[in-house]
Amino acid sequence: MLFLYVVLLSVSACLLVAGIVEQRRHYTHLESIPHRVLVNGIRGKSSITRLCAGALRGGGMTTVAKTTGTAARFIYPDASEVPVYRKFGIANVVEQIGIVRNAAAYRPAALVIECMAVNPALQEVNQEKLIRSTIGVLCNVREDHLDEMGPTLDDVARSLSRSMPIGGVCVTAERERLPILREEANARDCQLIAVDPESVSDDEMRGFRSIMFKENVAIALKVAELLGVSRRDALIGMIAAPPDPGALSVEEYTVHGTSLRFANVFAANDPESTLMNIRRLLAQRAIARPLHVVINCRPDRMERNQQMGSLIADIDPDGVVLIGEPVRSARSTIPSGWQDRVLDRGDNPDIDAVLADVANSLGSAGSLVAIGNIHGQGEVLIERLAASKTVGEPVRTGVLR
Repeated sequence: MLFLYVVLLSVSACLLVAGIVEQRRHYTHLESIPHRVLVNGIRGKSSITRLCAGALRGGGMTTVAKTTGTAARFIYPDASEVPVYRKFGIANVVEQIGIVRNAAAYRPAALVIECMAVNPALQEVNQEKLIRSTIGVLCNVREDHLDEMGPTLDDVARSLSRSMPIGGVCVTAERERLPILREEANARDCQLIAVDPESVSDDEMRGFRSIMFKENVAIALKVAELLGVSRRDALIGMIAAPPDPGALSVEEYTVHGTSLRFANVFAANDPESTLMNIRRLLAQRAIARPLHVVINCRPDRMERNQQMGSLIADIDPDGVVLIGEPVRSARSTIPSGWQDRVLDRGDNPDIDAVLADVANSLGSAGSLVAIGNIHGQGEVLIERLAASKTVGEPVRTGVLR
């Protein structure tokens, strides 16, 4: 028995020493990167990460970035990128250690990294132990992940504030809950800078070839300014930055004889962002009526399914297609006045048949907007459309906030 105790103590001691060595090595890698920008918030983190990295590259700074979003990417100093490998496809905040190690190998002046933690305690660990950012970004406070950060939006604001750098600087575009963010920043001796979206001119926005939000651009410009990059150079770098794979996009296809403009709004999976993006696309005439909406449901996102169904009255589409599982969760919140426009295709639909129904209803031309959750039948829908004959180049691509 004594022997077993000795073995147990020896193993524990070895693990402790290994942990201390690994921690010190990680901190050494962090300290070799002078500027570390941690991007947090509810919507638009991946896009802002790419914009910040592009702005810093525009100023001649060697910059490495990493997004989490729809498809996690490690972005090299030359803006090329590779997917982040995850064992068994499972995301874990510990992967940030390997990201920092790989980033340090390029001796960058800056690392821009998206916060991948949702749990409040893990958000704090991500900041204080894994990244130790010198500049924080808290883009916005929206209604999402309420089960972990809620139940109220005030709770979400306080949870997100755990990623603010103690004694550092944090940049935000949030307005409604700015007083809460200021209170949290003061508690951390953190300078909170609130950017004004209108500080970005329409002329500057016209330089982008894709749909952009002034809030996101304003945040990236402020981060660049804090690091000594001129506005002109930052804008040039942002315009040249490649968009996120999950970015808002509208493409035109010919589907069963119908000229179809397809808007992929899956990434805006909270109701406020979803409705905002659809309205903006309609206002900019990237999509037009007649308009159909497809809602993809997931069994582990019941609340979100219901939220998407409740948006139908505000969108006022000519038709609604429900796919995924369980579709009843979305249908239950669609107002009665729109129930006769619903086509229920269930959890394993024939996507070709779905598209045929949409084309038949739209006639010669129209638009289809995809909302909800991309995984599962949403991915099948996108793959099937991508295999269709494309009518020209993408109409627009852009970023979500």
